[in-house]
Amino acid sequence: MTATYRSRLLRLVRRQGVFAAHEATGAGIHSQQLTRLVAEGVIERVARGRYGLTDRPLTEHHAIVLASRAAPRGVISLLSALAYHGIGTQLPHEVWLTIPRGTRPPRLTNLRLRVIRSTGAALTEGVEIHRLDGQPVRITSVARTIADLFKHRNRVGLDVALEALKDAWRKRRFRMDDLNRAARVCRVENVMRPYVEAVVA
Repeated sequence: MTATYRSRLLRLVRRQGVFAAHEATGAGIHSQQLTRLVAEGVIERVARGRYGLTDRPLTEHHAIVLASRAAPRGVISLLSALAYHGIGTQLPHEVWLTIPRGTRPPRLTNLRLRVIRSTGAALTEGVEIHRLDGQPVRITSVARTIADLFKHRNRVGLDVALEALKDAWRKRRFRMDDLNRAARVCRVENVMRPYVEAVVA
């Protein structure tokens, strides 16, 4: 591997952490070079068409970064957003990802996804952008995550939604205006009202 290719690769990795094969090509690193770098152990394939340095430091958020990179229009949501925000006690073994309705879920080799499909305000309202491992990652806010949990209570369990609501309120992690707005978007105002009133009483 020439110094030129190595410097291009290092620039790409410093900028993005995990990169796609087409991004490497755009940086002047050809597919044969990628294959050679994998064989030499310089980089590794972390997902379908995605690579990273073999000795890169991984954070606890590595899985949601991979999912976000594979689905740029997707949003980390529900139990994965809950775990990211440090609310409740859930430690999901898969990444919960909301994607636009009508799009195909990403195919990742070593990562399990739980996909929710949505559209309009239900896809965009209450979404924050956090920078993790050098990557912008779209994640639902605490208020939006709680509303989502009530909306999908049949999937995650009402007990999980209630635990999140109580813990987030105790830690003062959301404003009531934001929670009310998220509940309207998710159409769970009536469902949530008695539980919210009981928690804040």
